[in-house]
Amino acid sequence: MRTNDELVDYLKGTGALYDEAVEEAMRRVDRIAFVPQRYRSHAYEDRALPNLLGQTTSQPTMVALMLQHLAASAGMKALEVGAGTGYVAAILSELVGPEGEVHAIERIPAIAHEAQKRLVAYSNVYVHIGNGITGLKGKAPFDRIIVSAAAENPPQALIDQLSGSGKIVMPVGHSNMQRLTLVEKLAGSVRKTDLGINCVFVPLIY
Repeated sequence: MRTNDELVDYLKGTGALYDEAVEEAMRRVDRIAFVPQRYRSHAYEDRALPNLLGQTTSQPTMVALMLQHLAASAGMKALEVGAGTGYVAAILSELVGPEGEVHAIERIPAIAHEAQKRLVAYSNVYVHIGNGITGLKGKAPFDRIIVSAAAENPPQALIDQLSGSGKIVMPVGHSNMQRLTLVEKLAGSVRKTDLGINCVFVPLIY
């Protein structure tokens, strides 16, 4: 695949990308802008790519699946835990629109600064340096939270920072295998749903 549109068409063809809003957002965000220079020849491959300091830019299939289950829409406030290169935050920016907000928290300053540079064109995205386990209490509540790192259980601090009908999508499990999990606040209670999707993410650092 040689273009971003070809990548998106491929994801549609596999059935991984089926939501029109996410499709349009992924077409507007060219993945090559969020891939380190040395890996740009691989930007449109459906695989994770190295970033800085042993981190990775997530596989487009996984990005599409997570965002579709997250179901972010115009006007929402979203939090991304693990900013990476800024790719997911940019797509979230398109989904929530100019009236929404995206906050991305990253514990490694060098990665956060690189993401900030790549996201300069997205005026509704804010990159913060900090431990994503504790969320971003000063900006809560969040309508949607996406976590790009794995934990054995969804962190309570993130659940506490959800709005009354908020959702979290994140990988849950051990280091060698996790399952995508949806956490929803419904009528004051919390429901966790295994989405039946196997994945392998770096661990969320406590």
